[in-house]
Amino acid sequence: MNKIVTFGEILLRLTTLNKERFSQSKNFEISYAGSECNVAVSLSHFNQKTFFISAVPDNPIGQSCINHVRQFGVNTDYIVRQGERLAVYYLENGASMRASNIVYDRKNSSISLISPESFDWDGIFKECTLFHFSGITPSLSENAKILTEFAVSEAKKRGVKVSCDLNYRSNLWTPEQAQKTMIPLMEKVDILIRGKKDPEIMLGEKVENEEQSSYEKLISDMSKKYNFSQVGLSLRESFSADHNDWSGIFYSNNNVVRSKKYEIQIVDRVGAGDAFSAGLIYGIFNNYSNQETLDFAIAGSALAHTFQGDYNLATIDEIKAVASGDVSGRIRR
Repeated sequence: MNKIVTFGEILLRLTTLNKERFSQSKNFEISYAGSECNVAVSLSHFNQKTFFISAVPDNPIGQSCINHVRQFGVNTDYIVRQGERLAVYYLENGASMRASNIVYDRKNSSISLISPESFDWDGIFKECTLFHFSGITPSLSENAKILTEFAVSEAKKRGVKVSCDLNYRSNLWTPEQAQKTMIPLMEKVDILIRGKKDPEIMLGEKVENEEQSSYEKLISDMSKKYNFSQVGLSLRESFSADHNDWSGIFYSNNNVVRSKKYEIQIVDRVGAGDAFSAGLIYGIFNNYSNQETLDFAIAGSALAHTFQGDYNLATIDEIKAVASGDVSGRIRR
């Protein structure tokens, strides 16, 4: 079985109820989430051996966070209990022409203050198949940047494949800051993943126009430039906060494939990109063909839009059914 390690920050998510505005809300729904944790949960749901590496405060909130992740079968043995606070993000889900809104409160969180010496890298990378991180983690602080660079180097030193979800967050850093950090990391990345705007923002890789063929050329060119083995790009078309089209393209072995397009009525879109990452990783490491890998990833991430919360809880059978054309949503009796 593949041992997949994901590394990043986990946050307390506070969501307004019934798509209320922050100024209206008297109550928040509590959950725990973070990009790399979302990937670990999805892959665990696909019966993969997943380890989530992070840091949480050594207090009841940190323990609640760990308990929450464990229930999905993710190994939390290497999570460090250190620091004084868990990061928080507040989510106000949008509707129609009103966009969703996220407010972060993550300054001086546990993971933003720790050093590489806090982790047992020999244990973490023992028999490890893949190490996964995102562009969010190095944006958190200078410590987190150093920690990310160290972790990626340690993975490559041990011959572990590395996947990266670019995952730009404008609330955390500027494109210039992102490129200064992320471009040097690309020489150590094997599998690159993300949405259609991220390569330009994070790596300065521009497309000629919005045509799909331009994005296909982009991922092919990037693969050659940085020596990526695979590149996956999700393509979102947004008509309103709760009505999007969703598709993707995938490069591997000098070949680019494209998916079908799904029309989605959104329940919660946060975490859909992470579901796409998990789907690609699952297909790649379970010997799916290029087309099967992309179809699985896009169908799975399309389904992720239908769940409340960050985690994709779709099963392999459900994803394969959607990928094969079962999109009626008819009740099962």
